[in-house]
Order: sequence, then C-alpha cells, then structure tokens
Amino acid sequence: MITIKELAQTVGSGVTPRMVRHYHQIGLLPQPARSSSNYRLYSKTDVQSLQRVMALKQQGFQLSHIKQMLADSPAAAPSDRLNEQLQKQYQVVLQQLVKLRQTASALEGIIGRDRTCQSSAKALAHLQWLNAETQTVQSLTESLWQQLDATTFNHPENFQEALERLLPDLSQRPEIEVDVLSHLVLACGDVSLAAFVRFSTDTIKAARENLLKGCTVVSDVSAIATALDQTRLTHLNCQTVTLLDDPHIDTVADAERTLWQDDGWYQRLNDLADGNIWVIGYSPSVLIKLCEMIENRDCQPALVIGLPIGFSHAPAAKRRLMQLKVPYLTTEGALGGGLLAAVALNRLAASLIEKPNCHCYLG
Repeated sequence: MITIKELAQTVGSGVTPRMVRHYHQIGLLPQPARSSSNYRLYSKTDVQSLQRVMALKQQGFQLSHIKQMLADSPAAAPSDRLNEQLQKQYQVVLQQLVKLRQTASALEGIIGRDRTCQSSAKALAHLQWLNAETQTVQSLTESLWQQLDATTFNHPENFQEALERLLPDLSQRPEIEVDVLSHLVLACGDVSLAAFVRFSTDTIKAARENLLKGCTVVSDVSAIATALDQTRLTHLNCQTVTLLDDPHIDTVADAERTLWQDDGWYQRLNDLADGNIWVIGYSPSVLIKLCEMIENRDCQPALVIGLPIGFSHAPAAKRRLMQLKVPYLTTEGALGGGLLAAVALNRLAASLIEKPNCHCYLG
C-alpha cells in the first residue's frame, strides 16, 4: 500500500494529490482504504485505475465520459454502448476543432498577408474591431474582410513570405526537409500539416542517393503516377511503374476493393518491392503488405513515402512503417493522399537537381 503522494509520483503525467482527491470527490476514482491514522492508502489496482484515467484524459476525453467508460463493466456496456460514448466525445472534439479551424483561418488571412497586402493602413486599422473579451477573430465583420481583401486583387501572392509568417520554427530542420514541408502545406492549404509529417533520419539521404542512381519509382495507383514530375524523373534516368495499373481506379475504395478481390497484385508487389522508391498515397493495404515484407526481411525498399488515406487501416499502417528500419516519409493519423505523396517525391527530385551539392541533411 502506498500514500497519495506516492501514488501521484508513481503514475506521473502531471498527477498531484489534489487532483486525486478531486477525482474521489466526483466519483471518478473509488474511495481508498485508510490507515489507522486515517491516511489514504492505495494498492496496485488503484495505480492502474488512475493510469487509465490519465491515459484517456491525455487523449482528450472529458472526465464525465471517462467516468462512464470506467464505471461500465464489459457485461453491462456492450460495444455499441462504448461506441456511442466515443462518438459523443468525437463530436465534442470535432466541434472544438471546427471553431479553432475557423479562428486559425481568420488569423491566417491576416498574418499570412505579404507586405503589399498589408500596406493598407486603413484596412489594418479595422483590427481594433476584434472582440477584446473573447480574444478571437470571430468578431471580424464582412466589412473588415472587404477592406482587407481589396488589396489582394492587384498582385500575385507571395507564398514564401506567407509561409515564413505562418509555419512553426523550422530553423533546426534541414533545408531540403523544410522545402518538402512547405510544398506539402501549399498543396493542401493546411499549415497544421507540418506538425504531423514524419521523416526518418535518413529520408533525404536515401532519396537523393537512389534518385541519382536512376532507381525505379513505384506508385500504388495510376492517379499518383500521373501527378509525378516525369520531366525531372526522366532527367534523373528514373523510371516510373504502377502497382495497380488501372486508370479507372481513382478512389481509395476502388483500390482496396481491387486488392481484396484479386491476389495477383501480391506477386507484382514482390517483384517491385526491393530497392525501389515507393510512393503510396491511396491504399493502406499496399503499405501494410510492404511493411510485412520488410519485417520478414523479404525486401528492403530504397524509400517509402507512405501517405495512404483512411481512418483506421491507414493510421495503423503508418505507425507500423515508422517502427521499421527503412527510410520513410509519412504522417501521423489519417492525413495523406495521392497529391501529397506525389508532391513529396517531386520536391525531393527537384531539390536534387536544383541543389545537387547540398549536404544540409547530414548535419
């Protein structure tokens, strides 16, 4: 048995004795045993219960939902009941994200303007209309946006200047990596994407060395092959091939349906897996199978750009990829897609041609 202070230290994650006492008060944790001196005493089971609470809390669950989830036994709470609770929590989080996204979009509309757009002192003076109480930009009126937008139609947008204002501090990242991140953000219009992109330590080195050798670039579907920069790849003597070489496959659902209905693609994957650069932007199943082959040491791709789409299989495939000893570029979660996968490869090829002697990634 341990004291409340020892319980907090054991669980960690910012837990304090005061927090534990609050959880007792609201019924989130059961009342503990007491010593002869009336001190709270906790067992290993109490430690595990608090660890579950903190794990769910760190995932964004509200305390009321955590209480419901922990109070129901598996027999009393079938899977549909748990799914109902999770869906409620998801809708709460999604509403918060929507509000934050609206605020971020408005801020991007102001901060991301280049100097030419910001030259209108009269328009910027309208920023005093911001609601001081909420400290958000939700009180920006249509009249204000008309003032701000009036200067955008007289000149082309300076994307580089906008990115410098909006992206997080990337000064410690290699120059080529920053270039790839910048173009990925421009391709999807979401600055927050930069926080979810993951490079292995040898991504850029592997890309440059193998593109310089004229390796083969393999895409999972034809739509990605169409988006690849054939001019630059031809300049580097790189060939492009497609695993599912059917131009009618233009959605994730089509790609997955084709893969699960026809086992013939396994042999083609086996033939192409080793030594090539893979650009996967649609099918989670292709990435999962490729990871399985790498784990079994059946192949060693030169580089895997793994950005398939999906809400369960794709995130799982990406996590699996990041655990392997293979050069990779991927994202956390469901973010991805064929366009982003193609943009990543195109920028790696472009940087090799434009800056062949750059060694920033070796620092």
